[in-house]
Amino acid sequence: MSLEYTEQVKDTPIAARRNPRGFAAMDPQRQREIASLGGRAAHQSGHAHEFNSEEARVAGRKRHQPKDGSAAGKR
Repeated sequence: MSLEYTEQVKDTPIAARRNPRGFAAMDPQRQREIASLGGRAAHQSGHAHEFNSEEARVAGRKRHQPKDGSAAGKR
């Protein structure tokens, strides 16, 4: 690295110096392709959970209950 480059980096805010890496640097379409492979692999290996209708009903009821026991609608 040259002294000139070092001086430029020193004067640049840290947030501006960071380049996206990994998924953040990829095209959104490529991100979706990779993510879908993971989901398919989980289902094929039997590790993915599949809700049956009863589990879905229970989850739906829980979703509409207040978390702290107070009346619904109050926040």
